[in-house]
Amino acid sequence: MFADHNLPFSVAMLLLALLAIVQLIGVGDFGTDGGLDGDIDSDTVEGLGGTGFADSLATIIGLGRVPFTIWLGALLFLFAGLGFSIQMLAEGLLGAPLYSLLAAAFAGVAALPATGVIVRPLGRLLPQDETTAVSTDTLVGRRATISIGRAAHLSPARGQVMDRHGRPHQVMIEPHDSAQVLTQGEEVLLVRRDGETFYAVPLAERQLAPTV
Repeated sequence: MFADHNLPFSVAMLLLALLAIVQLIGVGDFGTDGGLDGDIDSDTVEGLGGTGFADSLATIIGLGRVPFTIWLGALLFLFAGLGFSIQMLAEGLLGAPLYSLLAAAFAGVAALPATGVIVRPLGRLLPQDETTAVSTDTLVGRRATISIGRAAHLSPARGQVMDRHGRPHQVMIEPHDSAQVLTQGEEVLLVRRDGETFYAVPLAERQLAPTV
């Protein structure tokens, strides 16, 4: 277990033990009020290379489905278990274990999706913390009011939109139709988002405007 070719997996088991100890004594109680177990929203995953790709990756590996410490513990356990198994299999088939970094690469690639398989159903069983935090993307499809300025093509104005919890958000708005102008006090419907700018159409043009 502590041979050189098993070093990455021995370290993983040591880290898992340390994680369990700090959780037991309360040092590792990372909460949603600023700790590592906070929600991962679309603004965070955009920094990983785009919302769609990052959302898919997070879904595959189970990141965000359970508190981070639980996810990390599962990953370390699977990484170590798969690593030891790979080395035992290599010794049986090849007569010698793999180089430690090569075995660690194989174990890491296998452990990430395996962690997702385990934590996804576990996340449905754990009690969820209630939060009023919302993703910026959830504001698309909601009513907003042009509060400051006059919105035109390439000249956004500031608007206010209420999220599903009734909390106001200040956003920059441009008309969806580049030929239109949205005036101060006008009520609009946010139809899409590009970066920090929302694009909107006047509610008067929508026969089935949302009531939210």
